[in-house]
Amino acid sequence: MIRPAFAAILLAFSAASLAQPARVETRQVGAARLENVPEIPADVRVAVQRYQNYRSVQFQDWLPGGAMLITTRFGATNQIHRVAGPLQARTQLTFHDEPVANAQAIPNSSAFIYSRDTGGDEWFQIYSRGLAGGDTRQLTEPGTRNQSATLSRDGRLLVWSRASRGSADYAILAADPMNPASRRVVWQGIGAVGPADISADNRQALIARGISNRETRLMILDLGSGQVRELAWSAATPARYEEPRFVRGGRAILAITDAGSNVRRLVEIDIATGERRPVSPESRWDVEDYDLSDDGRVLAYAFNEDGFSRVVVQDFVTRRALPQPTGLPRGVLTALEFSPDGRRLAIAVTAATTAGDVWTFDLAGRGGIQRWTQSELGDLDPARLAEPELIRFASFDGLSVPAFVYRPRGVAANARTPVIVDIHGGPEAQTRPGWNPGAQYFADTLGATVILPNVRGSDGYGTRYLNLDNAERREDSVRDIGALLDWIGTQPNLDPRRVAVYGQSYGGYMSLAVMTHYSDRLVGGVERYGISNWISFLQNTEAYRRDNRRAEYGDERVPAMRAVFERISPLNNIRQITRPMLVMQGANDPRVPQSESDQVVRDLRANGVETWYVLFADEGHGFQKKPNNDLRREVETVFLRRLFERR
Repeated sequence: MIRPAFAAILLAFSAASLAQPARVETRQVGAARLENVPEIPADVRVAVQRYQNYRSVQFQDWLPGGAMLITTRFGATNQIHRVAGPLQARTQLTFHDEPVANAQAIPNSSAFIYSRDTGGDEWFQIYSRGLAGGDTRQLTEPGTRNQSATLSRDGRLLVWSRASRGSADYAILAADPMNPASRRVVWQGIGAVGPADISADNRQALIARGISNRETRLMILDLGSGQVRELAWSAATPARYEEPRFVRGGRAILAITDAGSNVRRLVEIDIATGERRPVSPESRWDVEDYDLSDDGRVLAYAFNEDGFSRVVVQDFVTRRALPQPTGLPRGVLTALEFSPDGRRLAIAVTAATTAGDVWTFDLAGRGGIQRWTQSELGDLDPARLAEPELIRFASFDGLSVPAFVYRPRGVAANARTPVIVDIHGGPEAQTRPGWNPGAQYFADTLGATVILPNVRGSDGYGTRYLNLDNAERREDSVRDIGALLDWIGTQPNLDPRRVAVYGQSYGGYMSLAVMTHYSDRLVGGVERYGISNWISFLQNTEAYRRDNRRAEYGDERVPAMRAVFERISPLNNIRQITRPMLVMQGANDPRVPQSESDQVVRDLRANGVETWYVLFADEGHGFQKKPNNDLRREVETVFLRRLFERR
């Protein structure tokens, strides 16, 4: 536990000093501007490093010879590495200042593609590079946003989607991945369109158009003529179609969908008729991921069972079960992919005491799980880490709301601890029991119980649950947190007088909204790049995502919905916030722009509320660089500890 000399600085944070001084104290630390943030004690820095020096592995792709591409961090950012075999050395392949992701091996070559943006601006560029080094080729035009990179089975064709500044529409482009000069526009789409698969003969692409996070429509694009044919059955009834791909020689599509079901299932769909044939068995849980071997014979998929992943392997032709992988950590799947020869299945998992690694399951007769990577937890002892407990509490209308609870180790069972309520973003995301260094850190360092609720509107609990917070019902999810505060008050080992709210992105909105409703029951709040005013957010978020967000949140151009936004926007209820707040933002954020944080900080201070503000000049939506994340955690530590010490 940290025991710094806080006596002097606590006086400045006492109940008598809620009024914000007129002068804002500003200083610069690296790329960050800190406002009203005191110097960080040395022991806080030491504690933060214990939890920030872990490394995790994200599986990216198999290489043709049986090696793997992964991303991991050996400096400030995630870069691409090659792993030749189980537990062999990681060979770094990219060396950028910015983090990279989405690496894919180019079939029949010794090269791969990957994507990178600048300063978190999300204007992603796609590059190709050889495994042995040499020239890195930029395949995309500067100043554009490029995503959904899809390679053909022979490696000769790359298809992707491109957005331009100020436009809500994506174009579909194609190129030889080894020749940037071959880039061409195949089709100028309408809305958020992107390729999902390429036919075996390289003549057609399966295109998905995202209407919202609850609805997808599928089309087939002729790559020669540029003609598009919408699959009428995908538009007939709104549903999600995730990871669609051609099967049966292009006569059918395999996809995860909630069409005709409250949960997402893996189904095979006849392209001509739209007839759906379930592939996964009936379940109360969503299918979250799948892969099919290149020869089309073996299928692997995973269920999201109350947040935990369970992998299933079956014969795709006969539908019979095959030997199943056992011995994996109980946690959350991050990747599932067959090797090119179909002999092995890569399974990447993160868990409460595992930052993220890759195992393989042998399908060639020997069976069994083999670990490929061994990521470091830095100076952490896994035995001291908290195991999240799954609980449920009843909300205002009787709805059962799940939450994961991290309770500090070594604390007496009846000892009342402070509480941090950490609300996820999305809003369609789901808090799951994977590696969560923040929850572990706060539990250990602050002695706090961290509660991560999956309020209504969260993914993973069926379509009906997902839709319970749509449009004018937005604040029902805020009332879920009110019910959680009631639940906290009934627990003998939680201190209802020391509860802080915490969130990022949509969770940042939730943090602000909870503060407007329940300030008298909280000691303060932390929000990172949160929505403070629904109308200004929808008007200022980047054009390429605006319609998608309107479909989820509501359209501010409709008078009735605009009136709801006027009523529920935290900025319009800012006088109800009476407790200290910490606000953090990336200056390059295209999703929730800096103006959302600037205006809430301005109005909080105008009302005399103690407000700290941290602005990172080289980050976007989420902080990707280790020095920035270190500083973020240091500031949070000092802020939250002061809140809890006051009481």
